[in-house]
Amino acid sequence: MAFNQTAGDVKDLSLAQDGVNRIQWAEREMGVLRLVRERFEKEKPLAGYKFALCLHVTTETANLAITLKAGGGDLVMCASNPLSTQDEVAAALVSEYGIPTYSIKGEDNDTYYQHIMAALDHKPHYTMDDGADLVTILHTQRADLLGNVLGGTEETTTGVIRLNAMAAEGKLKYPIVAVNEAETKHFFDNRYGTGQSTLDGITRATNILWAGRKVVVGGYGWCGRGVASRARGMGAHVIVIEVNPIRALEALMDGFDVMPVAEAAKVGEVFITVTGGFHTIGREHIAVMKEGAILANSGHFNVEIDIPALEEMAVSHREARAFVEEYTMRDGRRIYLLGEGRLINLTAAEGHPAAVMDMSFANQALSAEYLVKNQGNLKPGVYVVPTDIDQEVGRLKLAAMGVSIDTLTAEQQNYQESWNQGT
Repeated sequence: MAFNQTAGDVKDLSLAQDGVNRIQWAEREMGVLRLVRERFEKEKPLAGYKFALCLHVTTETANLAITLKAGGGDLVMCASNPLSTQDEVAAALVSEYGIPTYSIKGEDNDTYYQHIMAALDHKPHYTMDDGADLVTILHTQRADLLGNVLGGTEETTTGVIRLNAMAAEGKLKYPIVAVNEAETKHFFDNRYGTGQSTLDGITRATNILWAGRKVVVGGYGWCGRGVASRARGMGAHVIVIEVNPIRALEALMDGFDVMPVAEAAKVGEVFITVTGGFHTIGREHIAVMKEGAILANSGHFNVEIDIPALEEMAVSHREARAFVEEYTMRDGRRIYLLGEGRLINLTAAEGHPAAVMDMSFANQALSAEYLVKNQGNLKPGVYVVPTDIDQEVGRLKLAAMGVSIDTLTAEQQNYQESWNQGT
C-alpha cells in the first residue's frame, strides 16, 4: 500500500485540536525534556539527519518528537503497538506539528507492518524503536537501507533482549543505545510508570476493587516490582511468580508470597504478566483458574499469555465490555482477557504519567545527540546510555522539581578517590 509521505496515515485529522490540548497538558509535567528542547532549538544538533521513530504514539512521545524536530531532525513516526495509539495525538502530529505519522489505534497486523515499512521508506540515518520491530524488519526485509543507517536507540526491555540476541549472533549492523538500561529510565519509568499505569488500565477496563483481591504478578524485574508495589498499595494480596532465584528471593524479602505459576493459577483472581517472555500463563494454568479470573499483560508483546490456547479451550467468546473479552470454558468457568493481551496500560489507559516519561524521553533525545556526535566511533552493538547523560537527566529532573542536593567538597572528593586513607 502506498502512503502520502507528507501526511502519514491517521484515523481522523479533525481530532487534531484535542491532540494539541493533550500534548500541551503533558508538556507541563516534562520539565527535563523542555530544557533539552530549548537548547536543541538554539544548537540544532540533529540538523541534516533523518529519523524513523517506531514508538507508542502518545502525548509524551509527541513531546519527544517535537523536541527532536526542534533539534533539526527530519522525522517520520509509526506505532510500536497496534493498540497503543492515541488517535488525536497522531492527528495533531501530522496537521499541527508537521511530523508524518503512520498510526491508527486498533489497526490490524497488516496495516501495522505497512506503517513500519512506510516509516522505513523515509530512509533514516537513525532509528528509535520500542520493542525492536522496526530494527528487525530493517535487517530482514529492508536490508538495502542499512548502508544509510548510522545508529539507533531502543526504549524497552523486550527490545533490548532482542537486540542483544541479534548482536550475539553478529546480525546487528549498527550501534544502538539501550535507553531502557539508563538508571533514570528503568528505576522510574519501569517501576513507577508501569506500576501506576498498569493498575490504571485494568481499573478502567474492569472497575474492580483491588482491596482484598489476590493478584498474581508474573516477573519481578523493574516493571514487576512496580506492579506488585502498587497492587499492594491498593490493598491487594500479591503473589509473585519468577524463574530467576535472586529476583524471587528479593520478592519474598519485600514481603510478597512467591510460588510456582501452577500453584498461583489455582488461587489468583487477577493475573498480570510483565516478564517479556513467552507463555508465562499457559494452557495448563488456564485449566485450573477460578471462575472470573482476569488476565492482563503489561509486557511489550501479546505472547505472555497463551491466547491461542485460551481460544481453543473456550466454548464461547464475547466482548463483555470495552477491552474485556469473556471466554467461557467447557465446565462453565468464565475467564476474562483484557486488551487482547496487549499492553493494558496503553490499550485501556494513557500509559505512563508524563512526569516519568520526561526522564525516559530526555534520555532518548540526548542519546540521539550522542550518536550524531560519535558517528563512526561506535561499532555495531548494544550500548548503555553514557553515565554523564544519565546523571544529567537526574540532575535536570531534580531542578525541574525545585529540589537541590549536596555536592562533595574537595576534601570529600579526594577521600573518595584515594586508596591510602584508612582508619
